[in-house]
Amino acid sequence: MELTEAVVRERAREYADAEPLYDVEQQHVDILPDTFAGGEYGRRDVQWVVRWYFRRYLGAYPDRERREIEAAFRDNDFEAVLDTLGTVAKEVEETAEALRRLTDLTGVDTSVASAFLQFVAPERYVAVDERTWRVLRAAGELDAPYPDPPTVEEYRTFDEACRRVMDRTGVDAWTLYRALWRLWAAEVDDA
Repeated sequence: MELTEAVVRERAREYADAEPLYDVEQQHVDILPDTFAGGEYGRRDVQWVVRWYFRRYLGAYPDRERREIEAAFRDNDFEAVLDTLGTVAKEVEETAEALRRLTDLTGVDTSVASAFLQFVAPERYVAVDERTWRVLRAAGELDAPYPDPPTVEEYRTFDEACRRVMDRTGVDAWTLYRALWRLWAAEVDDA
């Protein structure tokens, strides 16, 4: 499989028609970057990102594990969450440092931290998961199998692969994310 501009754009368009969470995701892509940067948000806005990371699997993610992570995240001091997201939203180009700050929060590993980056800067970051990683690997953009869970350094490798594809195809990260998710779905449908 080759990740050409035509393939990426077509699959991203399919995402809007095929994925049931698209409308709410698009709303959050539109509002959360400014909301996080301005510091005017509540617990539910922040918790939504953690919930989204697991619930976008539509039941395919182990429910007990998802609930434990969501509960652990809720236990964070909200002022600490505000401080962390405020810093990350202002310094989002420092990927490794942003991930490290986010993973200092309870219930946030590198994968969930990458989801925060995706909603802090949807034009720049793609949330990492096994599905998007597998598609990039099948396209020859990554060599190693998905590391479960990925480290900060492994996310940086994933991010570099995403940036190469974005540069080559002229799309932003939100478009690439949607395309990768649909390409994985097409791979499963074809199997």
